[in-house]
Amino acid sequence: MIELDFMAVLSQWPLLAIGVAWTVGLTVISSLIGVTLGVAFAWARASGPVGLRWAVGAYVELIRNTPFIVQLFFIFFGLPAMGVKLSPELASVIAMVINLSAYATEIIRAGVEATPRGQIEAAESLAFNRVQIYTRVVLPPALKKVWPALVSQIIIVMLGSAVCGQISTQELSYAANLIQGRNFRAFEAFIVATVIYLALSIGVRKLLNWVGPKFLFGR
Repeated sequence: MIELDFMAVLSQWPLLAIGVAWTVGLTVISSLIGVTLGVAFAWARASGPVGLRWAVGAYVELIRNTPFIVQLFFIFFGLPAMGVKLSPELASVIAMVINLSAYATEIIRAGVEATPRGQIEAAESLAFNRVQIYTRVVLPPALKKVWPALVSQIIIVMLGSAVCGQISTQELSYAANLIQGRNFRAFEAFIVATVIYLALSIGVRKLLNWVGPKFLFGR
């Protein structure tokens, strides 16, 4: 009979705490930058010049149709061949930002294109410029419509950060793998990591679902 020893894993809580901190940190930074880029790229795809639409469209299709781990490995292992050497942490942030911004672009664009034409014409009649129309009239209701999907995508990117342990970023899965390498309690280590990821996902979802209506677009 297999004897489980979770204390052998939990006793390594400093490593787990560092892993959680890195996972949360990577998620916060990539979410802030990635969603901001998504907002800008959504405008470019919906209302930008033709050349910019094509460029952003190509970027979105490239990122959405290639695996995240390939993007990460290209940034960390491929770019040094071009003379660009990045730390594991910086490479992880860049990869997560690139991945999230591509998906966020399409999510936000769906909300932007659902804005009634009458609202835009009313803003134009009030002499709003294009930036004011987008940021004050189009974007708030668009974000409100797509916020649940955007939150889900942020959660997916957070969970995808587990791949970043493959390049020695000290996030949660890296910590779990390091612990099981020390005490050979792989089952317990990854059960604990799974529970922590579940708690993080639920916590982040609840937080974002509170932050969005409270501060971004109002109820």
